[in-house]
Amino acid sequence: MDPVLIGEILSGLMFFGIIGFLLLGFPVAFTLAGVSLLFGLVGMGFGVFDPSSLGSLPSRYLGYMTSEVLVAVPLFIFMGVMLERSKIAEQLLLTMGKLFGNLRGGLGLSVILVGAMLAASTGVVGATVVTMGLISLPAMLRAGYSPRLASGVICASGTLGQIIPPSTVLIFMGDMLSGINAQVQMARGNFAPAPVSIGDLFAGAMLPGLLLAGLYAAYVAFKAVTDPKSCPATPVTPHEKDRLGRDVLLALVPPLALILAVLGSILGGIATPTEASSVGAVGAMVLAALRGRLSPAVLKETATATATITSMVFVILFGASVFAVVFRLMGGEDLVHGFLADLPGGQLAAVALVMAIMFLLGFILDTFEIIFIVIPITAPVLLALGVDPIWLGVAVGVNLQTSFLTPPFGFALFYLRGVAPDEVASADIYRGVVPFVLLQLLAIGILFAFPQLVTWLPRVL
Repeated sequence: MDPVLIGEILSGLMFFGIIGFLLLGFPVAFTLAGVSLLFGLVGMGFGVFDPSSLGSLPSRYLGYMTSEVLVAVPLFIFMGVMLERSKIAEQLLLTMGKLFGNLRGGLGLSVILVGAMLAASTGVVGATVVTMGLISLPAMLRAGYSPRLASGVICASGTLGQIIPPSTVLIFMGDMLSGINAQVQMARGNFAPAPVSIGDLFAGAMLPGLLLAGLYAAYVAFKAVTDPKSCPATPVTPHEKDRLGRDVLLALVPPLALILAVLGSILGGIATPTEASSVGAVGAMVLAALRGRLSPAVLKETATATATITSMVFVILFGASVFAVVFRLMGGEDLVHGFLADLPGGQLAAVALVMAIMFLLGFILDTFEIIFIVIPITAPVLLALGVDPIWLGVAVGVNLQTSFLTPPFGFALFYLRGVAPDEVASADIYRGVVPFVLLQLLAIGILFAFPQLVTWLPRVL
């Protein structure tokens, strides 16, 4: 049999083998590395894989560990966890709920607004959904909100951390797409390609993130008009009203100033994402200290959570590197390139198919696992077909945010289920997110129809 065909068959079987082992419950990082090495041994037996190629892994790992760009990941995670553990996020939620409480649907609108702000300060979906679930869900239920609407609003708003900068997902995608785009451009004979930076992805994600938040808010306003019983007003007491202006300033201005300082410095070209992330981490500690919440216990909890999350992500990245090397050298990349390039419909069909695959993988895999597996395989083909790298990164982020919400395996649903009171049934959570999933799909369609929503701001900046 043709060795090229054998390599392509083995690379395809390896991909589905990894998915099978993950469904059996094996750890992701070790599954990626272990199954890849197993198929590499099989490939050696058939003469289609050279084990000496694994010698490139140490230098690749060292590159990850010394990458100045990836230093931003733990710092942004630290910033978000500190705002959560020091109760700054909780105070923001409670205060904004009072500000909008006099309106029908006001609590829902406040959750969306705070969700967008927390997304711009954490970039970690799980932490945002859990925080809002613990604080906002009981308040919304006491106010008479429908459990379905309350659950849907919280899950959808919490997942905005996937796309609104400084999303850690965008940091990793920006780092990968930068290298892939350079390789694709040099293969075309362009030896001075325009760089793709994380700042470009952050700028490209701003308008789509605001679009999603606006769609969510429009749906809540629609429910307030058509089904007022599902989202009644919650008038504040005279005492609360007297203090409301002061409370809003104290709760809103400090975190907003921190977010503007971090994102503004990146988008304005004043600081790199790594430099801005250090400002965010220190700024979060300063805000906690000003609130009297910066204690050794809080600092220890924040550092531990940051180390745990960061270690998880990078261990998956290391395992995915083994998969990428074995898959590429056995001919899997050529197989994917030939398949996507030959699809009827060209570029549009190829992008739609990759998005559909990522969406389905979102039922069983975490976001980082998906991008570490799929992006290195498919992005070279899509960029070679002429897809804009910034648009691709943002569209993938919105798509994976959708899979985070979609029943029955959306991770945001499990995060909320873990903290929701018993009176909220799992069926309420599942049904509550369906309208927001449809809004997500609408947003993806808008990005396909109007790619300028992604590409305009990076070009201006």
